[in-house]
Formats: sequence, C-alpha cells, structure tokens
Amino acid sequence: MALSSSFVIRVDAATVLLQWATGGLLFCWYTTRRRVVGIGYGWLLRGTFALMAVGAFASGAAFGVEPVREAASIGVAAAALVALAFSIIRRRAGVRGQQDEHDRRTERVAAMTGIEREAPARASLGPEFAPVLDLVAPLIGAVGLVAAGIGAGGNNTVAVVRALVSAVFLGAITDAMLLGHWYLVQPGLPRGLLNELVRVTMYVLPVEVIALLLPTGMISVISGTISDGWGGTLAYFWIACAVTTAVLCVVTQRALREKYYSAVMAATGLLYLAILTAFGTDLVARAVLAG
Repeated sequence: MALSSSFVIRVDAATVLLQWATGGLLFCWYTTRRRVVGIGYGWLLRGTFALMAVGAFASGAAFGVEPVREAASIGVAAAALVALAFSIIRRRAGVRGQQDEHDRRTERVAAMTGIEREAPARASLGPEFAPVLDLVAPLIGAVGLVAAGIGAGGNNTVAVVRALVSAVFLGAITDAMLLGHWYLVQPGLPRGLLNELVRVTMYVLPVEVIALLLPTGMISVISGTISDGWGGTLAYFWIACAVTTAVLCVVTQRALREKYYSAVMAATGLLYLAILTAFGTDLVARAVLAG
C-alpha cells in the first residue's frame, strides 16, 4: 500500500529563491575571479540574484517566517549590492584579463596583416574590484540554507545536504546559461569559462540525484512506497529530467569543441533546455516529497 508523501519535507518558495540566489552568486565569483569576463557580467549577476534574495525574504515574510533564513536573505541581498557598488566605483580600472586578451588579439591581427598598431598605454586608475567580495553573499546564504534545511522536516542532515547541493546545482546551470549569452557581448571570451560551468553541473548532478534519493526520498516514490498522486508518472518524469540534464550537458560540451562562433550560440540554446530539465530534477522531487 502506497503512503501519502505529506509531512516528508516542507518546500517553500523562500528557500528555493534563497538557494537560487546563493548558488548564482557563488558561481558569479567562480567565473569573475579569473578577471577575464567583462565587468558588466558581474553587474548583471549581482543585480539579478540580489533581487532574488529580496524575493526570498518577501516570500518568507508572506508565507511562513524562518527567522535565520529571512535574515540571511536580507544579508545576501545587501552583500551582493555592496559588491555591485564597489564594482561600479572601481569600473575605470577595468578587468585585467580582458585587457590582456584584447592586447593579445591586437598583436595577432598585426602579425597576420603586417599592419602595426601600437597598443594604447594603460593609465593607472586604481585597484580593480576584489573578487573575494563576491564570496560574502554565498557564505551568508549558506547559513540561511542550513537553517531552512533543519526547518524543512524529516532527517535534518539529509535536508541540509539537499538544501546546499541544490543551491550549487541551480547556481551552476543558471550561470552557465547567462554566461552563454554574454558571449554576444564579449565574443572573444575563452570558451573554457563556459566549459567550466557545464563541467561543474555535470559533477554536481549525480550528487543532487543521490541527495534526493536518500530516505525518505525519491527512491520511496519510485518503489511505490510513497504515492506521487499520479500513479508513478511524476517519478518517471523526475528520472527523465535527470537523465536529460546529463545528456544536454554532454552535448553542450561537444558543441563547444567546434571552432565556429555559432557553436557557442548552439551551446547556449542547449543550456536553455538544460536549465528547464535541471529545475525539473530539483523541484519535481521536492514537490512530490512535500505532498
């Protein structure tokens, strides 16, 4: 006899938004720390995920307050906005790696065409933005997610692991999709940066699946011990989402091996699909287990 999944865990919009913001800001640091991506990319991510953190606070205040989680949501938003402000203040210093890449390409064109172009002298415009500032927000968010996991019900250790792993998973795939679009703004960006995020997603995906299978988890839904309310359809849909996410990540990496610029756009399109299946992998399982 299948049991109802009610009270296995609790899933809240506030927790999902905080996970998304925390993971997204973590991988903002992961990519921008190399000082190659244009400064506007960091502005985009910090602004976007700061708004998500505010949304997490608003959702928690409206639908059920978890004090530590809500305090962390405000902290994440504030830390992201402070980092954004420092980046704007120091924008004239630019991004060292981006400038070096521009000079390298200029020299390469000059060698190919025989037309000598003198690289403009770089004026000292003060220190660059310090990427370590981007780590403050995800660290604060992690504290809130631990509290949210403990308050979610079920086994506390499993709930905390799920909260943290899901944040990394959602953040990696979202930032990969956004970075793919950034190549339209900065066409000369090395593909290795995008490949890194796709690779992280591939590594975290099995951890995410295992965390969701841990008891009481999707293994009980697949076996029929817990009813999904649809005769097992949602369990199979969840499996399909996880498998499809893995396949899309592999195909994306294959696409990025092609030398043509259109390959990056093809990879970005595949990541559009991957983000949908990734969210299905995470949210369908938690919705089923929440009853």
